[in-house]
Parts: sequence; structure tokens; C-alpha cells
Amino acid sequence: MSKKEVPIWERSNLTLEEAAAYFGIGINRLREMTNDENCKFVLWIGNKRMIKRKALEKFLDESYSI
Repeated sequence: MSKKEVPIWERSNLTLEEAAAYFGIGINRLREMTNDENCKFVLWIGNKRMIKRKALEKFLDESYSI
């Protein structure tokens, strides 16, 4: 049985590296943004941080600058 790869634009959660490539934002900037306790687009799984793709898209749509 082969493992099926889900395209990045269909994933609900992305790693920092995937989110940086998808959105064109630097990894360090994403890390800084997601360090905020009130960040609505970060999902912590233990020590691993995942980016909620749709929530970050909405945040970026509503933002003037980051």
C-alpha cells in the first residue's frame, strides 16, 4: 500500500516550513507571530507548532501588514 500525499493547498494544518513556502512569509516571522499566546492560527502538538492554513489565510486577508 503506497502512502498518498495530500497537496499542500488541501491540508488543514501546515508545518512552519510548508506555511512559509505557501504564503511567502519567512519562517522566523511565522515563528514570531505564533509565539503570541492569543494567536488564533497556531496549533501546538506537544512542542511542535502547526499552522492552521484557513485561519492564517483569513488573518492575512484582514491584515494591512505583518
